[in-house]
Amino acid sequence: MAEAEGGGQAGTTRPTRCGFVALIGAPNVGKSTLVNALVGAKVTIVSRKVQTTRALIRGIVIDDNAQIILVDTPGIFAPKRRLDRAMVSTAWSGAHDADLVCVLLDARAGIDDEAEAIFARVANVAHPKLLVLNKIDLVPREKLLALAQAANARLDSADTFMISALTGSGVADLRHALAQRVPEGPFLYPEDQMSDAPMRSLAAEITREKLYHHLHQELPYQSTVETVSWTDRKDGSARIEQTIFVERDSQRKIVLGKGGATIKSIGAQARKELTEILGHPVHLFLFVKVRDGWGDDPERYREMGLDFPKE
Repeated sequence: MAEAEGGGQAGTTRPTRCGFVALIGAPNVGKSTLVNALVGAKVTIVSRKVQTTRALIRGIVIDDNAQIILVDTPGIFAPKRRLDRAMVSTAWSGAHDADLVCVLLDARAGIDDEAEAIFARVANVAHPKLLVLNKIDLVPREKLLALAQAANARLDSADTFMISALTGSGVADLRHALAQRVPEGPFLYPEDQMSDAPMRSLAAEITREKLYHHLHQELPYQSTVETVSWTDRKDGSARIEQTIFVERDSQRKIVLGKGGATIKSIGAQARKELTEILGHPVHLFLFVKVRDGWGDDPERYREMGLDFPKE
């Protein structure tokens, strides 16, 4: 039996399909959770805090003869700072560059001002759009039907899906629909690859997630994590050094905690998750440094995969 046209799975003559799908929505609507649910593994940071996704992290899904490349965009919100503006600009560029756009709506929040603004702007995106109502497990069915009708009146969507990214309800149906809608073409990534984010970047994201979970409102968003070194050792383990950058010494003291207790706890949780992902022991060393004004440094934006806004 000939290999599938355009590469991909052997044993079928059907052409392979491959395309980019952008997830657009307000902060905390569940985009990162949905990416991880569709992929079946953690490829992007999930946090209760809004605006935690910064760069376009791609999750890669194989469904039958299709490869779906998921673009998890930063949540779209009213930008106030330079970093905010970079994140919003990145989100919309991801929508315009994709083959399909999934517009996520939090079923609990309904159509609020943020959703209205997104509906208005996404109308300028030329690609087919799918409406995805998330968190349906938290809302009565009659309210969902009314919400879907109201949203479709505002959004020119090709179809509507009701899901719970957290429980997995409806996720398989959405994945199959995306597989059928991406264009024909060869796979762009190896079939066993789940993300195009380098492991060094994913490791930094995991530590940043633990940072948010521990510090909640105590630490502003002007903080970042960089993987400084990664050494694979002869015994099969990995030695990873990371630096947490903050803007002021007072923030550094918060991250360290009394007697270093906070950073030790952050490191222990990050190390545990990295060990599970990599499948071998990890020796993680965290350092905290003050980098005054990093939020205005173009090089830091490039490292995060963001364009640097001039104004």
